[in-house]
Amino acid sequence: MKNSSPQSLTFFQRNSQRISQIVIVTILILLTLPIIVGYAWLIIRSFSEDITHGFIPTKLTLKNWRFLWQEMKGYPNIWHTTLNTFLLALGVMGIEIAVTSMGGYMLSRYDFPGRSAILKFILVLHAFPAISLMVAIFYVLWNIGLLDKLWGIILLKASLEIPWGTWIMKGFYDGVPWELEWAGLVDGYGRMKVWSRIMLPLVKPGMAVTAIFAFLSGWSEFIFVYTFIFSQKTWTLSRYVMGIIGDYRFADYGLLAAVGLFYVIPTIIFFFFVSKYMIKLTIGGVKG
Repeated sequence: MKNSSPQSLTFFQRNSQRISQIVIVTILILLTLPIIVGYAWLIIRSFSEDITHGFIPTKLTLKNWRFLWQEMKGYPNIWHTTLNTFLLALGVMGIEIAVTSMGGYMLSRYDFPGRSAILKFILVLHAFPAISLMVAIFYVLWNIGLLDKLWGIILLKASLEIPWGTWIMKGFYDGVPWELEWAGLVDGYGRMKVWSRIMLPLVKPGMAVTAIFAFLSGWSEFIFVYTFIFSQKTWTLSRYVMGIIGDYRFADYGLLAAVGLFYVIPTIIFFFFVSKYMIKLTIGGVKG
């Protein structure tokens, strides 16, 4: 029996790789198709007065976007609500970056009693369902005077996101060679200077990843806003959308689609600018 020639093997390997790529792309398209169709419907419905057969617009209009230039009866100003949403997202992001950039360094570089237990506890904290703490959180916010205040939601959300962010930052610090840190110490730098001038620039990709997740987490927050915010002046966009839904049987779906699209647009723009970091990175560090 004759052996296959190298040329035939190479041809077979190329075809196998091509088939594998086609299968993977097909699966990805099938998985993302419902999402694409959903967003397409959202765009079409937001600019149509009515639709037939569930998808085809009968008349195009800007009426559904009236919340941008006029006050909606029973709802707060959309621009003030958008500002609240940005403040929540940026506040969570800022606090989380400040804490995790230091906490991750400590857990990566310092050996102290209880370090292993803290690392395990961090994962437990992230896995713990926050919904089970709602009553306790209510009393804490009430006693410290942060109930129905945006700062209360910012601190609450940041505190729940910090454990996971710290774990991510630790992974990036672990990827930095010890020799670079020792070189700074030999040159006479203290630990704070080594951290700020040598380590932080090297883990900027990790900070970017942490910032992205923190911003998106704050931007999409709903359950805490819905539970602990009572006045409309402190609403965020997620609560605004919920207010429009109301009793879904009588909801204005054109208005709902327009507000929903308005809610999504800033995150799309944000992701457009930071996607290059997401493509190049893994949770453990920087890809080659």
